[in-house]
Amino acid sequence: MNESIGKLILRISLGGLILLHGLAKLMHGVSGLSGMVTGAGLPAFVTYGVYVGEVIAPILVLIGWYSRIGAVLIAVNMLFAIGIVHRGEVFALGPSGGWAIELQGMFLFTAIAIALIGPGRFSLNAK
Repeated sequence: MNESIGKLILRISLGGLILLHGLAKLMHGVSGLSGMVTGAGLPAFVTYGVYVGEVIAPILVLIGWYSRIGAVLIAVNMLFAIGIVHRGEVFALGPSGGWAIELQGMFLFTAIAIALIGPGRFSLNAK
């Protein structure tokens, strides 16, 4: 029981926080990301993948329906974010002494953990 509650807390934390980023992109668009994506040598349509990684995937994680797949999609989204937007900060410390991309790292590693351990008992399915 405690293990499933812990998994639920992880899912709510990751899914809820990533979804807020996705909702902001739904309201304001992703045009600001297109330049970074094309600047990295990727086609502009890749920008729209952020909707999968920051809207659809967190909803899957939150409701516990194919949470492992949703978590993998979030992890891939975070790898793109780190590689495209935060690449220069990977080996840097922030002003307070922590890792400069600790938020992105926390999202990435929490998503990997959920992908590995599954959604727990309080989910729509156990996949």
